[in-house]
Amino acid sequence: MNKLLSPGNLITIGGASLSLIGLTAYFTDATNLSVPTFFYGVPIFLIGISLKTTEVPPAKRVVSTTKFASERNKAPKELEKLVKDVTRWRYGQSCQLESSLRVLKLWDIDNPPQLLEIEELLKDGDYGIRMRFEMAGVPLERWNAQKERLGRFFAKGLKAELFCPSPGEIDLTLLPQKQEENIQENE
Repeated sequence: MNKLLSPGNLITIGGASLSLIGLTAYFTDATNLSVPTFFYGVPIFLIGISLKTTEVPPAKRVVSTTKFASERNKAPKELEKLVKDVTRWRYGQSCQLESSLRVLKLWDIDNPPQLLEIEELLKDGDYGIRMRFEMAGVPLERWNAQKERLGRFFAKGLKAELFCPSPGEIDLTLLPQKQEENIQENE
C-alpha cells in the first residue's frame, strides 16, 4: 500500500492546499474566496496533522488479494476479518493488533511488538495465515508460553506455529487443526 496515500496524508495535503488558496486569495483581494477556504483549510490541516501523529501503517501483504479467493471462502471468517483488519491504516494505537496483544499478554508498553507483514498460505491443502512480528520488548519465551492460546484466540479450531526467521523477528502461523488433533484435545 502506498504510504503517500494514507488518509492522514490526504487530509493534511487537502487542508494545507485550502489554507494556501485562502491566503493567496486574501493577499490578492479576492475576499469571497479567501474567507471560506482559509477558515475551512486551517482546521482540516490541523486534523490531518493530528492523524499523522497517531498513524499506524498497514502490514505488508505478501500475497495478492486474488490468489487464495476460493480457499479463503472455506476458511474461518475470523481469519478473513483479521487479514482485512491488519491491512488497513489504523489511528490512535501503538501498533497493529494492539488490543489482541494486550489480552494475550504479549505486550510491552515501552516497546510493543510490531506486525511487519501478513501472508495467506496453503499448507497440506489447508488455508492459513502467517504473520511476521518484530518482537521488540517481548522475549521469545513469552511467545512460546502463549503458543496454545494463540491458536484458539483468533478463531476456533486453529493451531499456532512459531518460528524465528531472524533475530528479533518471529513468525506466527495460524492453520486449521487436523481432525485427529481435535479428538486428542477433547479426550
